[in-house]
Amino acid sequence: MGKNEFYEKKDVSLLNIKETTDYINDISNILHAARKYVASSVNTAMVQAYWLIGKRIVMQEQNGNDRAEYGKQIIEKLSDALTKEFGKGFDERNLRYIRQFYNVFPKWNACVPN
Repeated sequence: MGKNEFYEKKDVSLLNIKETTDYINDISNILHAARKYVASSVNTAMVQAYWLIGKRIVMQEQNGNDRAEYGKQIIEKLSDALTKEFGKGFDERNLRYIRQFYNVFPKWNACVPN
């Protein structure tokens, strides 16, 4: 199995890698598969985290009401707190995008491929 053939497969299971007589190539394929699996898992986890963050922002803004009460500086305070704890990536603009992601896809199942 060549490197390019491996990357084209959608099902990335380390147990489905076929052994050949070239053990170095086999081990290389195992490591490539593991790295691809990890990257895919991390991406899925981060999308879910952003969706949950968006949901929580909307819940906080609406405070149980059908519509949000604007002008409460929720995004600004959250941005400051998350940036202090986690560093870059949580500026007010990104948090608005995260909130918008949840508003566009309010059901998690719509975000998950079948």
